[in-house]
Amino acid sequence: MTIRIAEADITTLDVDAIVSAAHETLHRGGGVCGAIHSAAGPALERECRAKYPEGCKPGDAKITDGYNLPARHVIHAVGPRWRDGTSGEESLLASAYRRSLEVLVENGLKSIAFPAISTGIFGFPADEAAMIAVKTVRPFVDDHPEVDVTFCCRGDGNLARYRALLPE
Repeated sequence: MTIRIAEADITTLDVDAIVSAAHETLHRGGGVCGAIHSAAGPALERECRAKYPEGCKPGDAKITDGYNLPARHVIHAVGPRWRDGTSGEESLLASAYRRSLEVLVENGLKSIAFPAISTGIFGFPADEAAMIAVKTVRPFVDDHPEVDVTFCCRGDGNLARYRALLPE
């Protein structure tokens, strides 16, 4: 079992799959999703539109090829938009992480890198989101010791947040 924290641009990581914090349409967006689409090239959006015309519901995840990325695949996870914390946001965010890991294993893959899903334009409070991510990923990795997980952090705040939750 390996869970690590990396201060890196997720689009540069050489893993089996990186996770895109996606919009329900799976179309190119801003933030992490936009950066991943830019680095992967236009074929990524073409595959998303052709393979998943119905998009993806919050709490679920879909897989595509990685195209021009070092990662061989992109797992598009749709987290919830933060409303008020009483609209099922916590369970939907946990589900987005869990489904990403399930999709990884279902496709015979072993290494994955996560951004902080839903904390950008979706407005999920970063401290709570990090706790949910760790609380969801840790037991999955315990049950699947072949899986390597990287939490990809940008900025000192996120790095410190994950280091506090996952001391070495």
